[in-house]
Amino acid sequence: MSRAFLLIVMVTVSLGITKPASADLTAFIGSTTRSPSHQTVRGAAIGLSLAVVGFEFEYSDTSENAQHSTPALQSSIFNVLVQTPFEISRLQFYGTIGGGIYRERISDSVDIGFGSNIGAGLKVSLIGPLRARIDYRVFRLGRDSVNNSTQRVYVGFNVGF
Repeated sequence: MSRAFLLIVMVTVSLGITKPASADLTAFIGSTTRSPSHQTVRGAAIGLSLAVVGFEFEYSDTSENAQHSTPALQSSIFNVLVQTPFEISRLQFYGTIGGGIYRERISDSVDIGFGSNIGAGLKVSLIGPLRARIDYRVFRLGRDSVNNSTQRVYVGFNVGF
């Protein structure tokens, strides 16, 4: 193994030891932009964080908009987060990248494939372990999807444990 790799592992482990791992749960609602319309998205996420690096599994559901012929979209995504190790004025900023399975359905047509996302957001401390969460993501879906690129903004409640 190279010295640089060992140094990175030692720093990562040290950061994880100095701050105990924490977990959180988020329930959210927001807007998905898929040309030509906006649709409501609902979902939940569960995450595990060390000092700077975190991991999250998220499920989201966007219903079909028949008026604009925009398909329903469900996604199950695994993300890696890089975040500030502590709050700054009750705010914790993060960036995220991940991938997983999506299911797109319009009328009787169904497309299942692999999708990826990249985004950023912040968690705002409210009271005790309760926080508000604001998140923005850009999704890339498979070639066969109706819309290969989707944007999503959501607001949610987040509780740490």
